[in-house]
Amino acid sequence: MNSIMERWVQSCRHELLDRCLIWNEHHLRHALREYERFYNQHRAHQALGQAAPLRSVPDPITDPKRITDPDIRLRDRLDGVLHECSRAA
Repeated sequence: MNSIMERWVQSCRHELLDRCLIWNEHHLRHALREYERFYNQHRAHQALGQAAPLRSVPDPITDPKRITDPDIRLRDRLDGVLHECSRAA
């Protein structure tokens, strides 16, 4: 478990803490909560086939029109520090 936590801490530092200035403990806890949601519900993980731990792999796109003209939605978290891209339903 130590190696798993070391990897999580490293990801958190590189993707979150190195990119924003933390003002106080309340702000730190808020940023960590948002990062945890992002990490578990949206961020793609190579070991899981580009799925997130709490989200299944989306069905492949077979319609040629959706492949050439995808409808992508972008959502910023923590004032643009974290970005979520997803296909429109």
